[in-house]
Amino acid sequence: MLNSFDTLSRRRLVQLGAGGYLGLNLGGVMRAEAASGASEPLPGSLQPLKSCILVFYYGGPSHLDTYDLKPNAPSEVRGEFQPISTTVPGLHVCEHLPKMSQQMHRVALVRSVTHQARLHDSASIHALTGRPLEGPDRELFAPQPQTYPSYGSAVAYLRQQLQQQQIEVPFASLPFPFRNVHPVPCQGAGLVGSRFDPLCVEVDPDKKQYQVEMLRRPEGLSAGRQLDRKTLLATLDRTLEQKLERRLAAGDSLRAFYDKAYRLLDSERMRQALDIAQEPAALRERYGFGKVDPTTANQGGAENGYARAMRGQNVLLARRLVEAGVPFVNVYDFQQQGQNWDAHAQGANQHKNFLLPQADAALAALLDDLAERGLLDTTLVVAMGEFGRTPTINATAGRDHWPDCYTVLFAGGGVRGGHVHGASDRLGAYPATDPVTPGDLAATIYWRFGFNPASEVHDPLGRPHRLSDGEPIRSLFMS
Repeated sequence: MLNSFDTLSRRRLVQLGAGGYLGLNLGGVMRAEAASGASEPLPGSLQPLKSCILVFYYGGPSHLDTYDLKPNAPSEVRGEFQPISTTVPGLHVCEHLPKMSQQMHRVALVRSVTHQARLHDSASIHALTGRPLEGPDRELFAPQPQTYPSYGSAVAYLRQQLQQQQIEVPFASLPFPFRNVHPVPCQGAGLVGSRFDPLCVEVDPDKKQYQVEMLRRPEGLSAGRQLDRKTLLATLDRTLEQKLERRLAAGDSLRAFYDKAYRLLDSERMRQALDIAQEPAALRERYGFGKVDPTTANQGGAENGYARAMRGQNVLLARRLVEAGVPFVNVYDFQQQGQNWDAHAQGANQHKNFLLPQADAALAALLDDLAERGLLDTTLVVAMGEFGRTPTINATAGRDHWPDCYTVLFAGGGVRGGHVHGASDRLGAYPATDPVTPGDLAATIYWRFGFNPASEVHDPLGRPHRLSDGEPIRSLFMS
């Protein structure tokens, strides 16, 4: 069975096609179609988004140590960090976010996000699809197919179905699919079909450069030889399609996959976007290079040390991809190795030395960069984890998983800068006002792209599934 995140070479495409697997997902072809009326006009002067960058802090940042400090709470709750003033009077953030403190006039905070998934995999699925994992709360210790689409895949699908837009790369994720034991099934297209899976961008651990297998023409392969191969594949395509289309009820044709692969191989724009060395050194420094603790640099392998060092560069690459026309980009910040947001122990040390400085620099640089290029008004930036951390600091000076209340950041895309939606209680434990679910976050993203969050897709049995069961947080964008 094809793993949605496997790199697709031309040889692999033919092998999978011949085996009858290409285009299959969830153990069979998922036929999806948008419900009528899926487009939704936006009120007032709001225009549909052109793009969205979602920065996902996998592991779960502490809301109490970032954007929702409780300086008047008991010491075991408030921790050691102090609040500092921002560009918005009366709005404070953590002292280890000095650069973002100067960006809060562009930012809206949702301080009352809540759900019930207490483990990374189930919480990530809920956070990145807007729909909870079916069955009990659990980590996935075996590969599992994805059901509901991630936001980028759903937006790409709706754009194609409703607006008939053919976009070169509709959705990208970087620096690689995140995983706990296996890649968490919330990063691809699920029931809308594998052709809406993201383009997965990887970091070369030695050169600290980005690569996508489908964008690299093999060494020694001239344009003429490539055309010969394409002609051969077209012949194979016709034969395979006759066999496969009887088996793929309404699946994606092989031709669509081949055409996509060749478009990417010939895409000078994408190759240019991935060449981050074109950026001025000063700008790259503004985004920052991640700090790696030498005592744990090899934890999870040297590759992970290099990948962590590219944290800020990943966010810069997201801007380059948006500028190249990619409408949705996911940036996954940290894997489950080394210093990461899952700070069960020595949380304050992890946050102030390894987590916050790099995240602060990269996100602030992104907002400035988008604004300077005239892209901030049309690009929504969302920064979040799958949950927050416990109000009470544990015996190992860390905080544990806490989905009951946490903070999500929005910026750009028409956001009301300096706005705070909802509030946590005095300990940061539960929403005190205006609770928000991941379904509401999903609805907000779809709505800002101009789509009705209640749009339906259908599985092979004809059963309808709403893309979101929430309501948009309109107050983030309108008074």
